[in-house]
Parts: sequence; C-alpha cells; structure tokens
Amino acid sequence: MRETMLNLPIRQIAYFVPDIRAAAQAHAEAFGSGPYFVADNIPLMRSVHRGVERPLDHSSAYGQWGEVMIEFCQQNNPGPSAFHDVYPEGSGRTGLHHVALFVEDVAEAAETWKAQGHDIALDATMNDGFRYVFVDTVQRYGHMLELYAPLPALTDFYALVRASAGDMSQGVLRDIALG
Repeated sequence: MRETMLNLPIRQIAYFVPDIRAAAQAHAEAFGSGPYFVADNIPLMRSVHRGVERPLDHSSAYGQWGEVMIEFCQQNNPGPSAFHDVYPEGSGRTGLHHVALFVEDVAEAAETWKAQGHDIALDATMNDGFRYVFVDTVQRYGHMLELYAPLPALTDFYALVRASAGDMSQGVLRDIALG
C-alpha cells in the first residue's frame, strides 16, 4: 500500500540563496527568526540528480520561524542540481525552493509521487546514511517537496532548533557539522 500524503504537516520551508549567512541574518532582523545553525559543505556519499550521479556541494542554515523550521540553502559547486532546476545557474534568481515533510518510508513516498507524474529531482544520502529526496512538484505547487524519515537524529535536530528559538545569546549564526 502506498504511503498517503494526507495530513502531513510542513516541517520546514527552504529558500535557495547565494549566501546562507547573509540570508539568515537578514531574516532574523526582519522576522525575529533564529538563531540559525549553519552547516557548510554538507557531505554526501550519494547524490543522484534526475537519475544521474552528480556531485552536490551545498551549505544550509536552519532556524525556527514561529511553528516551522526555516532553511536557507546555497549551492557551492557549479553544475546541474535540483536547486538549479528551479533557479538556473547564473540567473541570479533566488526564492522558495522546497517544503519538507516527514514520511515513514522515503522510497515508498517517492514512488507515490512518481506514480502521480512527478520526477525525483534529487535522491541523496549523507555520509551518516541519512537519505532525503526532492520531488519535483514545481508545476503543481511552485516548489519542490523534500521527503525524509523522522529518524531520531533528525527529530532531535528539529527539537534543538525549536528549543533554541529566540536565544541569540551566542549570536544569530552558530556553526555546526552535519553528516
């Protein structure tokens, strides 16, 4: 039986930007979000973009904005990617890229979206084995969907970001390592 996507709340809103630190700082100043946990050059053991294995070097900043996590993403290497699918390389365009959902089975959920006519734009696995998928729902919703399982490492990270909300005693930006 295919996993239903009904009643799955948005866990995260993510924006593609040229500079995650500048974007996080500006968002914190404008909306009071943060602090932001900044992960540079997130290591991936596997990155498959539209069926082709490709390198993806990206960095992200994660903070809490009200009830939802916000992420700012930047791509550090040139070339095709799920980010450049929405915001073409060299275009200077930025904006909403994806929203994230927790799903019990990433592979099954990806197949459900594929059966509905949506391509898998990215299937990636971090060095620690954590898998996530970007489903291309741009034509339907104007953004991609990120699917990942609510494993303890992920839910613990979400809890840390939420518990830190509003505590700028260590600054708006906090460097971390992922994967």
